[in-house]
Amino acid sequence: MPRPLPYRVTTATGTVLDIEFPLHAETVSAVRVAQILSSTLAQLDRELRVLGDTANGDVLQALAMALAVRAAMIEGPRRVTDALAGDLLESALGAIEKPPSYRGPVGHA
Repeated sequence: MPRPLPYRVTTATGTVLDIEFPLHAETVSAVRVAQILSSTLAQLDRELRVLGDTANGDVLQALAMALAVRAAMIEGPRRVTDALAGDLLESALGAIEKPPSYRGPVGHA
């Protein structure tokens, strides 16, 4: 069974999500994965504040494209890197399919 990466995020509306992401069997550093995830989400939040009104679908599309570009940057057979990216995305989405711990807006009962 893959080891989990417990992750907590607070949305712009104050909703707290607790998620346990399964880590890939060949993950080298869970700490580094969490740092990159936090940094990416924080930078995305900063950019969206500057850009203003942006459709959620546009954000998801840009992130999907970034995943595709990053997979293409890895030296190796394309079928292997594409499969890895797809597997990792499916695994991450699967962690969200399970109802995450939801605590409503911060400061509200």
